[in-house]
Amino acid sequence: MTWSTRQLADLAGTTVKAVRYYHEVGLLEEPERAANGYKQYGVRHLVRVLRIKRLVDLGLPLAQIADLGEADDRPESALRVLDAELAATIERLQRVRAELAVILGERAPFDLPEGFGTIGGNLPDADRALILIYSRVFDPAGMVALREMVRTSDLEPEARALESLPPDADESLRQEVAEAYAARTEQMLAEHPAVAGLRAKAPRGFSFADEVINRALHELYNPAQLDVLHRVNRILNS
Repeated sequence: MTWSTRQLADLAGTTVKAVRYYHEVGLLEEPERAANGYKQYGVRHLVRVLRIKRLVDLGLPLAQIADLGEADDRPESALRVLDAELAATIERLQRVRAELAVILGERAPFDLPEGFGTIGGNLPDADRALILIYSRVFDPAGMVALREMVRTSDLEPEARALESLPPDADESLRQEVAEAYAARTEQMLAEHPAVAGLRAKAPRGFSFADEVINRALHELYNPAQLDVLHRVNRILNS
């Protein structure tokens, strides 16, 4: 007994288009044809299509099934690789769900790196933007150190004073904000010394980190704020 392409597709629970595609990519051998030119599929074709469909249902890409060739009746190696990929995907999705729970449950900001949602909500917009940029410059260990400093330290008053500084702030106000900011920063770095050397340990090197961060600072802060940050740096290095 033989089947037409449509009959084979119906029996296998797939489509004529899928069967034709299996032929096209070399997954299914061409059957013999009847005198009228119609294809005549047999049991081996049905079994082959059902095996392909089963592997697809398990998540194996067609390209990988093609690589298996006729050995796909024992595709343990490919399935182990797929299982590892699925495990990694599940772990990532669980982590994302945990982050979403924090964002939705505590109305935490969504635009901060993982782990910063519950601790960075009160930071000024510029500082939050910088933390995002840091996540692409520093390594994971550096971000953990930075997160711990943000979590345990309170720079908000000084950060808000810097944020509210107008571009034309006078000399005395700039110096006042700089001294307060420097004093608090010095205390924070003493409590979290690992943060002080983050640029030097950046995966792409100090120069790259320095260039990216300096460019960000110049776009995120106005001239008076930048002047204050330069003063803070001079105070800390004096």
